[in-house]
Amino acid sequence: MTTPPAAVQNGRCLSLANIRQNVVGIDAHVPLLDGRTRPYVNFDNAASTPVLRPVMDKVHEFMTWYSSVHRGTGFKSQVATDAYEAAHAITCRFVGADPATNVAIFGKNSTEALNKLARRLILDEDDVVITTLMEHHSNDLPWRARAVVEHVRVDAVGALDLDHLDALLAQYAGRVRLVAVTGASNVTGYINPMHLIAERAHAAGAQILVDTAQLAPHRAVDMRPDDDPGHLDYVCLSAHKMYAPFGTGALIGPRATFLLGEPDMVGGGVVDIVTVDSVMWAGLPDKEEAGSPNVVGAVAMAQAMLCLEQIGLDNLAAHEAALTAHLLAELATIDGVRVYGITDPARAAEKVGVVPFTVDGMSHYLVSAILGVEGGIGVRNGCFCAHPYLLDLLDVDETTGSAYQGEIRQGIKANLPGLTRISFGCYNDRAEVDHLVAMLRRIVSGDYAGRYVQDPASGAFQAEGFAPATADYFTLA
Repeated sequence: MTTPPAAVQNGRCLSLANIRQNVVGIDAHVPLLDGRTRPYVNFDNAASTPVLRPVMDKVHEFMTWYSSVHRGTGFKSQVATDAYEAAHAITCRFVGADPATNVAIFGKNSTEALNKLARRLILDEDDVVITTLMEHHSNDLPWRARAVVEHVRVDAVGALDLDHLDALLAQYAGRVRLVAVTGASNVTGYINPMHLIAERAHAAGAQILVDTAQLAPHRAVDMRPDDDPGHLDYVCLSAHKMYAPFGTGALIGPRATFLLGEPDMVGGGVVDIVTVDSVMWAGLPDKEEAGSPNVVGAVAMAQAMLCLEQIGLDNLAAHEAALTAHLLAELATIDGVRVYGITDPARAAEKVGVVPFTVDGMSHYLVSAILGVEGGIGVRNGCFCAHPYLLDLLDVDETTGSAYQGEIRQGIKANLPGLTRISFGCYNDRAEVDHLVAMLRRIVSGDYAGRYVQDPASGAFQAEGFAPATADYFTLA
């Protein structure tokens, strides 16, 4: 058996110089409309990332020792338990949390983490949670059923209006319990000044939650010491956006919060003892991790964190800023392409590598379809689970928005507004950006080959005569 190179073994020697050879599937070819195939270009990393080879290797290594955790008496159970507990410690360290006063709770993803926190915080019906207009639905909808929710506005280019935050904190003085804000927008890539916001929240007597699902794969996250005015009280993240798509995410926050009251989900593993009329809850994090945990996912997430630390978050940030600056400069030369959010290449470091755009006179559904079918480029289009933000960016008024809702009730999504989003991972390179730009020039000039037909129900476009069988590439049969 051939020994893997050092760069692949256990994540050692991983760097930007060898990152592409350490991404599983990087050499996969996809079919094109003209009958050729080409290496797939993945610019949909804001939705989910591929797995890093050192992460996959660590999972394979662990599977030899996989077993039940915590109460198993066998040696494999001891190995698995130690690995699972180490993953919690690595997660706390990755975000700069003090494990003496904070706890990392594992679940499926950031969405589950945010819903858990919304259920576990003690909130009265007149308490206020301040979130923002730029949030992913996961950091908006869970709060609506638990408190009065107010949204911080964004300005004309989609950046957070901090003056409006101050006004809301003053307006609801004494009632604000939490400020819930994204670390980086999954639509425009804006990086919010989370420690500054934390200082203002704490000064108003509130806590802060930062959704770092989009930030953590691109920038270092530091919760800071508990007594620091800029301390982040809660942080959540998702491993599937961090090159470990094995179904795990984490919520990190004060132990004091989760020691209070009953867990939001009960069952096996959350108790020390149960009688027919009493329950004694287990300690943390067990109390908040009901059922058999995803130990494999925890190992994968921890290894991905180690990989990101090894590459260096500062190195990743510089690499992605350079790609973003190059893309913004190129898009500015294409008539008919409009970029939303930051457009100045010199400001690329102020955002993560996310660039949303429209093409004049063309549906976002169609632009994305052509990129995929004729360019082998994976992007995402639509509203990216951030509908209020998109409607604001696209200046959709209330009357028009109501009309869209009417069409949805009739089962029609073909006319819904949206953007096409390019989002970078640590492994993307300049050649891929240039390929995308060349495809966009063709699209804008009408130099594409296919005849595309739209499905009114989904809005998606299909190229006539192009229906490659996915089973030829992968099947469970």
